[in-house]
Amino acid sequence: MLKFPLAPPQASNIAKAYDPLFNTLLALTVIFTLIVCVGVIFFAIRYREGSKADRSRPLYEHLTLELTWTIIPTILGLVMFVWGTIVFIKMKNPPKDSQEIFVIGKQWMWHVEHSNGVRENNTLHVPVGRNVKLTMISEDVLHAFYIPAFRVQMGVVPGRYTTLWFNCNKAGEYHIFCNMYCGTQHSEMGGKVVAMEPKEFEEWLANGGQSSAPMSMEQAGAKVYAKVHCDNCHGKEDNLHAPSLYGIYGKRRVFADGTSLIADNEYLRESIVQPYNHITAGYGQTMPAYQNQLSEVDLINLVAYIKSLGSTIEPAPSSLVNRASAITEATHSNSSTTLKTNAEQYNEEDHNATPTHRGKAPAVGAIAAEGKDR
Repeated sequence: MLKFPLAPPQASNIAKAYDPLFNTLLALTVIFTLIVCVGVIFFAIRYREGSKADRSRPLYEHLTLELTWTIIPTILGLVMFVWGTIVFIKMKNPPKDSQEIFVIGKQWMWHVEHSNGVRENNTLHVPVGRNVKLTMISEDVLHAFYIPAFRVQMGVVPGRYTTLWFNCNKAGEYHIFCNMYCGTQHSEMGGKVVAMEPKEFEEWLANGGQSSAPMSMEQAGAKVYAKVHCDNCHGKEDNLHAPSLYGIYGKRRVFADGTSLIADNEYLRESIVQPYNHITAGYGQTMPAYQNQLSEVDLINLVAYIKSLGSTIEPAPSSLVNRASAITEATHSNSSTTLKTNAEQYNEEDHNATPTHRGKAPAVGAIAAEGKDR
């Protein structure tokens, strides 16, 4: 019925224990507030000055009424105390089989480190259905690590470790907030939990924090080669459209004007961005120029791939898989999974990410991305 949720999703075992307690306390608060307010308004009107209320027999004591408003609230208070204690003990005692992840709070970012050395900034990857224990400490001031969808929060204190735990029950992405004012950029100290299926999480962890194994330069170049359709003209052998690029590296190339050059890195790059500078003998100006159309990273990878053509080891076809857009079980979509680990990269892929610049000065994760340990 409502187009907006009244509360975050119940995405952990703690949430399922916490919500009934919270809702009961909320209901009791509303009920007793209404009783008091209605009573105050009723008696204020009934016995206002000048009213015709009977004041001839005032009551100074009423045992039944006094027992009622003493016993019922006492019982309700004890019930809520015991119930709250049970939930509190559950929240504060992580199971022995919990997977431990370390969190460091600093102005103004969350730094996460997994047991195998994988590091993240402002992002926390966890497996679904497993107990996860966070061991946390602050590098500077008081912070509070808060995941609303999991209903967990714990202060992050300088000089000592604090812990919280949860068992996420639903794959997806969930907000992380700092819930303790920690300075001028406190509101920017956010991030997200990426909950993944166990198999997917293990693969991500084994791949060093990537959604798939990192591509080699040749594999990345093969992806660019296919993207700009180089193979439409350049085949394994020379043809009417273009000469073959197989085995070209290190060979002498003869040009239409009679000059020649050894096909090295410089020549291969120039032939991509400004192909008319050196036109191969027997061909015309048919190749499009890729000046300002490919980044230097793409050019380096493309040259590496061309160098590998005709060699005994060529890139595997799997190089064409784009891990930044690969479908994952965590998101169930073909959108970016934002699995890059430093804050600069995270900000590039998610417009809701913690900003890396504040005015003209680097802020938050940008300092970490530049390799400056704070």
